[in-house]
Amino acid sequence: MRKNVSSSSSLIQKRTTDTKMMEDETRTYTVDDALAAVGFGKFQILVLAYAGMGWISEAMEMMLLSFVGPALQSAWNLSSREESMITSVVFAGMLVGAYSWGVVSDKYGRRNGFLITAMVTSVAGFLSALAPNYTFLIILRCLVGVGLGGGPVLSSWFLEFIPAPSRGTWMVVFSAFWTVGTIFEASVAWFVMPTLGWRWLLAFSSLPSSLLLVFYRVVPESPRYLCLKGRTSEALRILERVAKTNGQPLPPGILVSDHEIELHGKPTEPEGAHLLSQTKFDDEKPEIIDHSKRNVSTMSLLFSPELIKPTLLLWVVFFGNAFSYYGLVLLTTELHNGSNTCVRTGSQATHSEEVSYKDVFITSFAEFPGLLISAFTIDKLGRKGSMSTMFFLCCLFLLPLVFHQPQAVTTGLLFMARICITTTFTVVYIYAPEIYPTSVRTTGVGVGSSVGRIGGMVCPLVAVGLIHGCHQTAAILLFEFVIFASGVCVLLFPFETSGRELTDSTAPEKAITSEAA
Repeated sequence: MRKNVSSSSSLIQKRTTDTKMMEDETRTYTVDDALAAVGFGKFQILVLAYAGMGWISEAMEMMLLSFVGPALQSAWNLSSREESMITSVVFAGMLVGAYSWGVVSDKYGRRNGFLITAMVTSVAGFLSALAPNYTFLIILRCLVGVGLGGGPVLSSWFLEFIPAPSRGTWMVVFSAFWTVGTIFEASVAWFVMPTLGWRWLLAFSSLPSSLLLVFYRVVPESPRYLCLKGRTSEALRILERVAKTNGQPLPPGILVSDHEIELHGKPTEPEGAHLLSQTKFDDEKPEIIDHSKRNVSTMSLLFSPELIKPTLLLWVVFFGNAFSYYGLVLLTTELHNGSNTCVRTGSQATHSEEVSYKDVFITSFAEFPGLLISAFTIDKLGRKGSMSTMFFLCCLFLLPLVFHQPQAVTTGLLFMARICITTTFTVVYIYAPEIYPTSVRTTGVGVGSSVGRIGGMVCPLVAVGLIHGCHQTAAILLFEFVIFASGVCVLLFPFETSGRELTDSTAPEKAITSEAA
């Protein structure tokens, strides 16, 4: 009797196990499901450190422009136009690089994208310290810009490892590496420029990008990118590494891409895979757009009916952010005091140059409050609400500078404006990758970043040129117009991305509203 009961119990247990195995074989999960299951842990911290080093590198190379230009103008007797060109060629190179590396990483992988950019940036950056004349320096700095254009590739790569619920917070943490880079560069310039000169500053600034090459071999490819390309077994191996490092199990079932689910339908949807509760969609099932077809160029997809509106609005916002951010950095070295802006004696010029190091160092610290505001508002106000609010506040802080102000007031107003523009810059680099599908994510962000580089390229030639020409009022009004227009464009963005999961392909967005905002 007992033997029969024991045998029956074993049979039931075996059937239960077999049923569970069959259910696991029929269940599926996506990269987002896997990342949500394993959480943000040690693996993502290592990925954050690597991507952050690239962000520090870009920040240092950009910040040094406000120091090297004035030094070379004095050392090589450059005209104002030639001095501005040192800055503008970097942005011209970034214009090319941001688009090129975005396309490369969407086609050949994120790792290949930022490997090439790190090589170009480190080599050209170091060689520019050895440039024998102005022409060689211009060529090498342009190549540095081409390499720096790959910055969006690193941010998109890091983004694709973060679980959706904590994406906003950790992308703000990632943006903090830019602030670390700007402050570190201002500190290095303050000590290096008066003693060792501009060549040593260029050499020191090329070191962080070299560190990316040292640790490149252990860097994983994005599992989301691998899934999109049909390389699910490779993606699974990486996700298993993530799970092992974080000490959490992967969901049961088979790994599939979002694209496969959208095309073929998903029988059962895991709990928590849907969007967060603050976002609602129409019940109508949208038509799925296949973005993985090889015969459709990634650039043309940015102008598809589903993406053209956010793409064009993003271009304006990227332009406004870059124009304003780098303009504020350069204005800090130009607006030393009110009445002496245009006419200075030799001794006054020397004193102003010393003050500029201190002022740039002080205003660089404005980025920390900007990051804190980003972290606090990005989920509470949403991406759109936080960006538009800070754009309009930036306009208010810059308005008194239409007229000459005392140096302390000028530095204070620029400090507050820098807080605002740091917040908008941080949030747009989080919002932009979220609105694009995986197949065109780095291309979309790269092209938007390229348009931003146009703003950075035009800024020293136009706005700072007006300051040199004693037209401070016109320069500030130009900044006001660009910043205000950017804020309006943010309000026109078609949807909020806070809490949304990343997608592999895009469907028309319908009736997206935010309850939590």
